[in-house]
Amino acid sequence: MKRSVEREAAKIVMKRVYRLKGLTCPNCSAKIEKDAGELDGVRTSSVNLMKQTLTVESEAPAEFLLREITGIVRKHEPDVEVSELNLDRRKADPETESGGEPWLLIVRLAVGAVLFGAGIACAVFLKAPLHIELAFLVVSYLVLGGDVVWRAVVNISKGRVFDEHFLMSVSTVGAFVIGEYPEAVAVMLFYQVGELFQTLAVRRSARSISNLMDLRPDSATVLRNGERIEVSPETVSVGETILVKPGGKIPLDGVVLEGDSMLDTRALTGESVPRTVRPGDAVLSGCVNRDGILTVRTTKAFGESTASKIIDLVENASGRKAKTEHFITTFARYYTPAVVAMAAVLAILPPLAFGGDWTDWIRRGFVFLVVSCPCALVISIPLTFIGGIGAASKRGVLVKGGNYLEALNKVSMIVFDKTGTLTKGTFRVTGVFPASGFTPDQVLEYAARAEQCSTHPVAKSILAAWGRDADPSAVADCREIAGQGIRAVAGDLTVLAGNAKLMRTERIGFAECELPGTKVYVAVNGRYAGCVVIADELKPDSGRAVAELKRLGVERTVMLTGDVETAAKAVAEELRLDEYHAQLLPARKVELIERLDREKRRGTTLAFVGDGINDAPVLARADIGIAMGGLGSDAAIEAADVVLMTDEPSKLVDAIAVARRTRRIVVQNIAVAIGIKCAFLVLGALGVAGMWEAVFGDVGVTVLAVLNAMRALKA
Repeated sequence: MKRSVEREAAKIVMKRVYRLKGLTCPNCSAKIEKDAGELDGVRTSSVNLMKQTLTVESEAPAEFLLREITGIVRKHEPDVEVSELNLDRRKADPETESGGEPWLLIVRLAVGAVLFGAGIACAVFLKAPLHIELAFLVVSYLVLGGDVVWRAVVNISKGRVFDEHFLMSVSTVGAFVIGEYPEAVAVMLFYQVGELFQTLAVRRSARSISNLMDLRPDSATVLRNGERIEVSPETVSVGETILVKPGGKIPLDGVVLEGDSMLDTRALTGESVPRTVRPGDAVLSGCVNRDGILTVRTTKAFGESTASKIIDLVENASGRKAKTEHFITTFARYYTPAVVAMAAVLAILPPLAFGGDWTDWIRRGFVFLVVSCPCALVISIPLTFIGGIGAASKRGVLVKGGNYLEALNKVSMIVFDKTGTLTKGTFRVTGVFPASGFTPDQVLEYAARAEQCSTHPVAKSILAAWGRDADPSAVADCREIAGQGIRAVAGDLTVLAGNAKLMRTERIGFAECELPGTKVYVAVNGRYAGCVVIADELKPDSGRAVAELKRLGVERTVMLTGDVETAAKAVAEELRLDEYHAQLLPARKVELIERLDREKRRGTTLAFVGDGINDAPVLARADIGIAMGGLGSDAAIEAADVVLMTDEPSKLVDAIAVARRTRRIVVQNIAVAIGIKCAFLVLGALGVAGMWEAVFGDVGVTVLAVLNAMRALKA
């Protein structure tokens, strides 16, 4: 019985996270992810290079997983330290996050380069005997490439033959055998230079995103028992009062109790214009207090605050890989054995078939091996997507993965929600139209007296237009009529305020208003008094956003709304949308999204833009769900694939622009890497290119691709 219970417990799927401290190689991370995913009992595996973590979902026992994953990591990266993280306390290790500087590799490069230079000097300037030159070059080779050769041997012993370590080892050892000693050492020297560039590029990307998202202060000033105490933000409870001094970062989300100030929200939204806050206003962690002292009551714990959620979102984005990344990884897996076979044929077949010089053709085969190494692609492509995600974050656009960044390139149809997306979501009275015998002020007053018992946004907008404080005690009786409006008794007046259905139900003759917006018809003591029109304002940049999207090539813009036909039509016409659908329930919105999805052009994607709260089902159904973040709306961050942190539709234009720029850099790297490599492969096969040209064809192209990939980080 006990064993049966243990077996059942082992089948429970658990999510486990492992720290891979010191991992900086995109190629190796892809191999680790693949091998871990093939372990017995593992459902999914994902390596996050930026956070240096491996996340697996598995039903296997914890001890088995840790042992096997450690073995896999050691096989690919012997120097990487593996440890399991507690999911409940995943506090970042600063040393691990930044990765430190690769001093050991730099020292090895310096020592190896000096020894290499000494060997060349002995041969060229001192005319020393060959054995002295060879001694310097062999020692230099061991310093620079000893670990590469050893790793190739270990991998071969475990059945993993075809990788970059094998290519480098075979080609350089072969170069020694045929007497090309300086060239053999040069291959290893520049290969390690390429590894250094790769490491620095990965660390710079991680540091760039880390600096961008460096929103959380190290301490918070909390008021306890009348005293100011400096504590860690993690120890501050919800409901406590904190003090934020000028120049300080707000450590936790909260509400201002005292003080007026300007907040710098640049790190959250990418916007340079400060935001004014006063008592009663909500403030978010990560914002910088510009001038005044603020007293804030916390509304969320440290781990649930906006800054923590955004940091986690951006850092985890590299775990969701684009199709191009998956393709390159798969391509490299089959490409390497193919080029090894071609190199072997090139080295062996011509001498056997045509009687060529063995040394010459073997040298050509080794040149072919060096040039063919796929490092330029497997390193630069992931770096480009990481850089693109960082660049989007700088513009206040949070993209949850390279797959979504790539999908933004193919958007042909964008579907918008109306309220809170294209419009402000705040109602205001746009017109009062009295009936004969009444004035506009009287109609507004009657409507306000009836609506002061309600908390509906429409009621609030009428009270705001009236300009007086609500006094519910002045209303003797107030009754809401479901789906129609309100009946209220104030003094000797019986006031009805509601829609046209209410007027018809009460048999009150009225003139129906045709203007766009929400209409509140008012009747006093059974007599029609007039109509109050309430409308939702367009956001200032909505028109520009729609126009820019069409300029970028978006073929169709659609609006779905639950609002009335007249209001929807007015917005659609003003923004020049291609089509709109009004008075929709949530289920009907999903049906329309499914229909529109079938109508889109093949090979393209459909994006839905909503507020991330009411539109969660539609966000989930669209190819790309884009939410208005509302400066940190929890529901938006959770529901969507892309979050626009400023609530501005024009940020969608920025998101697509960054996605297209990232894609261009990816295409450039693929074209340049494959083009140059193909050229040098042909030249090497023809005997025109030697080992020095092969070094450029491999390491030089890799460095160029990495440097080009780093351009994606620019906002």
